[in-house]
Amino acid sequence: MIISASTDYRAAAQRRLPPFLFHYVDGGAYAEHTLRRNVEDLAGIALRQRVLRDMSELDLQTELFGETLAMPVALAPVGLTGMFARRGEVQAARAAASRGIPFTLSTVSVCPIEEVAPAINRPMWFQLYVLRDRGFMRDALERAQAAGVTTLVFTVDMPVPGARYRDMHSGMSGPNAALRRAGQVLAHPRWAWDVGLRGRPHDLGNISAYRGNPTGLADYIGWLGSNFDPSISWKDLEWIRAFWKGPMIIKGILDADDARDALRFGADGIVVSNHGGRQLDGVLSTARALPAIADAVKGELKILADSGIRSGLDVVRMLALGADAVLLGRAFVYALATHGEAGVANLLDLVAKEMRVAMTLTGARRIADIGPGLLVRAD
Repeated sequence: MIISASTDYRAAAQRRLPPFLFHYVDGGAYAEHTLRRNVEDLAGIALRQRVLRDMSELDLQTELFGETLAMPVALAPVGLTGMFARRGEVQAARAAASRGIPFTLSTVSVCPIEEVAPAINRPMWFQLYVLRDRGFMRDALERAQAAGVTTLVFTVDMPVPGARYRDMHSGMSGPNAALRRAGQVLAHPRWAWDVGLRGRPHDLGNISAYRGNPTGLADYIGWLGSNFDPSISWKDLEWIRAFWKGPMIIKGILDADDARDALRFGADGIVVSNHGGRQLDGVLSTARALPAIADAVKGELKILADSGIRSGLDVVRMLALGADAVLLGRAFVYALATHGEAGVANLLDLVAKEMRVAMTLTGARRIADIGPGLLVRAD
């Protein structure tokens, strides 16, 4: 399959992956209305085209939490990334570092912190959930700091897993899941050899390191339900804010009042996110939620956004709506599943190229020039 656009990787990944893995990363919660709106609402944002502006010099660089980024993009934390390519977190981290942007390691990654951090030449970010076992949380933070992690991304919109019905249908969870997955693996020999056999061990690496024994993936969704903590509140984050010395980002903000609470709490940044439509179906798309949040806290902390971003054009749209930077999730996993590290690097090149075209035709020479002035009502 010829990859000519950033959006081509989804179809390529579907061919390569066993269905239980493809639908795990591709799916959303309930009837997936929010999942679809994330993409559709963002695509409906109209940009104001300007011409004859002398756009011979463009600069995609930006500053974020003391780091210089080649473009205002970071790779989002995605659970089980190591199942989409052999030692997938390492490959994705190397691709991000080669293109001058951060990689965020998930709490529920296959590769542990100690495997990923030494593989790259820039500090990575680390994402943490509130789990019932606070000892694990402290251990993860200590290990992250020891590995040179600079920025903590704290996910707050997953006190319980969303109702992801597609996972039940695909074999990721539900009756006879293990048997169904085995049949799918046999039907995908390329993945079975490269990842299934050569990509071992297949476990939750960060959790296994803490427990001292492998934490397998036999019932990944069940583990999430048993270990996430629905009692989470702002007070549960206070000891983490006191412990963590670097920048701290609160991920999962979808309401302006919550954004103000994050500011009062002392967060350095927020991620405007509905978890890619994987938690509560029927909530606002990120594109619709972002402007009100930007009106409330823009300039007082850094605003990142995710959910629905598939291209460089989408990145420019999110910046125009009020974000300072974006996180790419599904988009990079599709590329990783297709061509590993090279796929992610090529995706980021395509995103940069698409951003340059959009900036040239809207008259924005620098990232700081991208704002509400680039938007126009479609009617």
